[in-house]
Amino acid sequence: MAGLKDVGLAEGRVFKRALLEQVEQELNRQYFSRGKYGVKIKSEVTPLERNRVGIDIEISEGLTARIKNINIIGNSAYEDDDLLDEFELGVPAWYAIFSSRDKYSKQALAGDLETLRSFYLDRGYIDFKIESTQVSITPDKKDIYITIALDEGDVFTLSDIKLAGDLELPEEDLFPLIHLRRGGVFSRKRVTASAERLNKKYSDAGYAFANVNSIPDIDRENRKVAITYFVDPGKRVYVRYINISGNSTTRDEVLRREMRQMESAWFSGEKTRLSRERLQRLGFFNDVNMETPAVPGTTDLVDVNLSVTEAASGSLSAGVGYSETQGVLFNASISQNNFLGTGNRVSAGFDTSDATKKVTIVYTDPYYTIDGVSQGYELSYRETDFSELNISSYSTDVGRLGVNFGVPVSEYDRLRFSLAYENTKFFIADSASDEIKDFEEKYGTKFSDFELVGSWIRDTRDRAIFPNKGGRQVFTTELNTPGSDLQYYRISYRNAQYFPLTNNLTLRLNGELGYGDGYGNNEELPFYRNFYAGGIGSVRGFEENTLGPKDSEDDAIGANARIVGQIELLFPIFGDDFKDTVRAGLFADVGNVFDLANDEEIKWDGFRASTGLMLSWFSPVGALSFSLGYPLKEEEGDKTKSLQFRIGSGF
Repeated sequence: MAGLKDVGLAEGRVFKRALLEQVEQELNRQYFSRGKYGVKIKSEVTPLERNRVGIDIEISEGLTARIKNINIIGNSAYEDDDLLDEFELGVPAWYAIFSSRDKYSKQALAGDLETLRSFYLDRGYIDFKIESTQVSITPDKKDIYITIALDEGDVFTLSDIKLAGDLELPEEDLFPLIHLRRGGVFSRKRVTASAERLNKKYSDAGYAFANVNSIPDIDRENRKVAITYFVDPGKRVYVRYINISGNSTTRDEVLRREMRQMESAWFSGEKTRLSRERLQRLGFFNDVNMETPAVPGTTDLVDVNLSVTEAASGSLSAGVGYSETQGVLFNASISQNNFLGTGNRVSAGFDTSDATKKVTIVYTDPYYTIDGVSQGYELSYRETDFSELNISSYSTDVGRLGVNFGVPVSEYDRLRFSLAYENTKFFIADSASDEIKDFEEKYGTKFSDFELVGSWIRDTRDRAIFPNKGGRQVFTTELNTPGSDLQYYRISYRNAQYFPLTNNLTLRLNGELGYGDGYGNNEELPFYRNFYAGGIGSVRGFEENTLGPKDSEDDAIGANARIVGQIELLFPIFGDDFKDTVRAGLFADVGNVFDLANDEEIKWDGFRASTGLMLSWFSPVGALSFSLGYPLKEEEGDKTKSLQFRIGSGF
């Protein structure tokens, strides 16, 4: 209705028959451009009292015309199929029953023609042109046939690559950024990408308004082209002020300490981008934007205008949910990841289920020192019934008090150290296995331990939630120190990498290794500190924590070594509105745990593998995971589970 009002067809306006006909023609044109050639538009004008009229416009859209064939004429260097594979439009494969690829629209065809032009220009065909495009429709207006006539032209090679203009930077620093070679085939894509890299180089060096243009010199007689990159660096600029807006709760200093671009310093595009990434990784903001306008009246000053949209960093919640291994879950928590706008994290929570009862209080100051050294404290008490977790028949009560420090090593690397005191009590059922009873007889059921943990963390992800590129590596060593009732160590390594394949497809590769053993008075790793595998987080399609060695009661008891590998192809579902909260994917998992302490060898026969579908949802109660897995490699006695999930709802 707003569109009709804009052209003058609205209540209270003077009625003009010509204007109504114009609206009908425009509606027809819009529907035709979307492939709805069967549309029927009927308007009716009804006289009313007091010299007024009523207008009814009835539209029957009909079906979208379907593409039956796309014919390309004039191509000799590439087959039709090679070219049509680049198109969004086309005739779907017989098995793609839900595909909309054959729905014609004028805009989609224009986009495909531009894609075709880029295809040839990126392969040296500088004189490529589309001679004509013919779209034919059958009399019943249901089927469309498209014919594209083109002239490929000749392949051009690069005769020379030069730099010109006021370079300011050494040529030896610039030429490596130009990914072209003399004698190679011309590629518009590579020419453009090289110009972008040169622009970035100048921006990183303080030339905020640098402009690099590629100028081709075409020799059609010899089918050669020389490329000259003309550089206009402008003046090197300083940053005058960093202006912050949108942070109604978060203090300015919390944002400024993440900034790598400083005031009164040379402008750097790289430092500006890095500052934005660091702010995004905080998790305090839904959106972070930076602009660098020139200061009016100057040619060598810019301001950095930083605007943020704050996210809800605190929560007070209670919840109920269900986990396949832990049964019904109840939780209550209060947390504030940005306590009073300081960036400090405070949380207290209570969780209870069939398997666990846990109370935790945590406090972390991420900037305990001005250099970014963090300090945190943890106080917790946990009761766990391992028989409810598909593990042997025993339970534990563990009280823990710890302190930790984090030390930044570089922009992406951090060292973390913690020292904790743990008091553990064992409760062993009469039905417990011989292995557990032997442990009780040898070491008892009450332990006081001091745990020292050191970790190296490298985080290059573009964001903490649903990343699309970068990765996160964690190497951790846990040591129950001398003087503890139980003396052992555990070493683990995890590496998760994300690779953007397209705008909507992300490849995730994840690998995990773990090993533990006893030392001093302990001959081996205590069984309750064993590694486990199976279920979400390791090898989906198998019941959680059920893989690996079994005890005398045929219950999973874990092992002192673990190997897991995962491949996931991730993509958003439900459209752009939900891409930051819901993500689906295809997965393939492989892994198991191995009892190296008892001379079990790591062999391929010992691994388990699975594949299937997955769904991740960042819900109000946290990240929820669902998987539908199918074992590819299993052995007799393995416990499989196709549908696995952890789900909850807050109130």
